[in-house]
Amino acid sequence: MTMIQRPRGTRDFVPDDMERRRSYENILRKEAVKFGFREVATPIFEESELFVLKSGPNILNEIYAFKDKGDRDIALRPELTAPVMRMVVNELSNEPKPLKLFYFGQCFRYERPQSGRYREFFQFGAELVGTANPESDAEVIALASSMIKALGLKDYKLRIGHIGILRQRIVSAGVPEGNIPEVLQKLDKKLYDEAEALLLTHKVSKQTCRDIFELTETVGGTDVLEKVNDSSAAYLKEVVGLLEAMGVSAEIDMGVVRGLDYYTGMVFEAEAPALGAEKQICGGGSYSLTELFGGEKVFSTGFAIGFDRILLAMEKEGMEFKRTPIDVYVIPVSESTRTQSFAIVSKLREENISADIDLMGRKMAKAMKHASTVGARYAVIVGEKELAEDSVTIRDMVSGDQKTVKIKDIAKTIH
Repeated sequence: MTMIQRPRGTRDFVPDDMERRRSYENILRKEAVKFGFREVATPIFEESELFVLKSGPNILNEIYAFKDKGDRDIALRPELTAPVMRMVVNELSNEPKPLKLFYFGQCFRYERPQSGRYREFFQFGAELVGTANPESDAEVIALASSMIKALGLKDYKLRIGHIGILRQRIVSAGVPEGNIPEVLQKLDKKLYDEAEALLLTHKVSKQTCRDIFELTETVGGTDVLEKVNDSSAAYLKEVVGLLEAMGVSAEIDMGVVRGLDYYTGMVFEAEAPALGAEKQICGGGSYSLTELFGGEKVFSTGFAIGFDRILLAMEKEGMEFKRTPIDVYVIPVSESTRTQSFAIVSKLREENISADIDLMGRKMAKAMKHASTVGARYAVIVGEKELAEDSVTIRDMVSGDQKTVKIKDIAKTIH
């Protein structure tokens, strides 16, 4: 018989994996709530047009798109910003602004699986919907920084740019507005030869090309903005000033482009050097999408954290996750004590004590070994002699000490 394998680019998460993942998910959730954000969820599949409107028709080559049984064009979501903005238009357009929303879920892209990248992957993100101002941008960047810090990642860097600075430089070079996104996409990936070829077709001089490329390599403090005397640079200075007031450290990087048409102003990324060349763990910026989905134009700022990527970075930094052990493992010594043992384990659970019980009829030595294997803090041994006196034996699995206590006092003793 053929063993059926999981689909390529997906993973199974065993109990240890899930405990680790849920623990880190909850850390991110707590940080978002601390900043006044509230959780939302959207369907795993949407109309394909939603993603085409946001990213263009070529996105269909990269995602799981198909016809459903009603002949509708459906796609598994490749990211979560578009679905959340669609939800804002459908469900929340009359709510007072700003809307502070966060989400966590799986996404799907049909691409070649590699280290830290899968066809089914998970994103944790946030969107602040309402207005484009330095305060909103700083608030969102501060949340992203706080989330990364709360997870315990030690070596990471925040880089901030403004797409308006580079866009204006390209416009001034004579590139038509409709061709700018293609140039930005090349610059985002540092494909300078391809970017130069595009610029030369619009009669941009080689010297101007070099000046534009040099701008994308400009990195440093706010002093680097002195090279750019326009409103975008002044705006970015204000964002950085607010971040400094909140204790968030970030560097200016004119090369943060993001390469997506819908970004309108500030853009930022977070990277973890532990990941090597593919070191980005978070990306975002300010944008406008609601008008594409039938709503009024509303400016937003948001980001997405690659959950799988950041867990990999933590692993590469040597961070170890300590699982939460079960409090108590109940061991019936004989068949005659089994029923009472189930009553005891049930009572412990009612007292908010995590408790398990031997279901395999193991002998005492093997049952104790299993209690140790599952990481139980205490073993409650239910013997006939003790039971006759309404008592049990409690063994400390760390020290090996044990004592007899009344059944009614088990929970108090454990607590």
